[in-house]
Amino acid sequence: MIKRILFFIAFILQFASLQASIVVLNGLTHFYKVENGQVYKGTVTLQNTGNTPQNVKIFLQDFSYHADGTTYYTAPHTNDKSNADWIKLNTNLVSLKAKEKIEVSFEINVPDKIAQSGTYWSVIIVEPVEDIKPSNNSPGVNITSIVRYAIQIITNYDTENVKPSLKFESVKIEKEGQQRSVKIGIANNGNVHCKPTANIEIYNRKTGEKIGTFSSMTMALLPNTSKSFNIDISSIPPDKYNAVIIATDEDENAFALNVELEVKND
Repeated sequence: MIKRILFFIAFILQFASLQASIVVLNGLTHFYKVENGQVYKGTVTLQNTGNTPQNVKIFLQDFSYHADGTTYYTAPHTNDKSNADWIKLNTNLVSLKAKEKIEVSFEINVPDKIAQSGTYWSVIIVEPVEDIKPSNNSPGVNITSIVRYAIQIITNYDTENVKPSLKFESVKIEKEGQQRSVKIGIANNGNVHCKPTANIEIYNRKTGEKIGTFSSMTMALLPNTSKSFNIDISSIPPDKYNAVIIATDEDENAFALNVELEVKND
């Protein structure tokens, strides 16, 4: 038993020592307001916080997500709103010494003609590369954990008069431990990036009395994506209710839905 415990502790220490030590210092979302035919410059600042050298791959992918929790990183050109063709990285591989900090530069070359006003985007993937070094001294299999970063490069072209089009995909009540939440799936069917907040006004179905107004966190939605906006209603006693759900973006564009809710005693 003691041997097993010692081996397990040694395994944990070995696993921890292999954790990726690369961090992104200047944010995971970069916004640009762009015009036809213009060139914009940007940087991704990386640091190796570890005590050993680290190689890092850098490449472009398309990116989308949905309210069911799925996230997709796909090859460029998968998304018809991709700007991956506009972006040129100054390198696809860097080597950082221990504690070293570097800047990876990129250019955004906006086409002379863009068919539609709206938001275009892709992600720069930053992926540490682990050198495989077999060891005859360590029994079993060495496991390396790789932490990848996806840095969104979001370009807004002629979006001043473009409004989002939000759609309610689903409304359900779920209980996790002592917390009960309304989970509202909201999709952005428009052509522009937005940051909506979901609010729910709850009324007693029999008396019409307003029980309260509850809000979700504000979250970003790219075009043709969706997210689950969760609202804590743990304080609401079991009963049947009428409710109004209102999604409002940062420009006060509002979308409403009337629903019936049943909070069960379970």
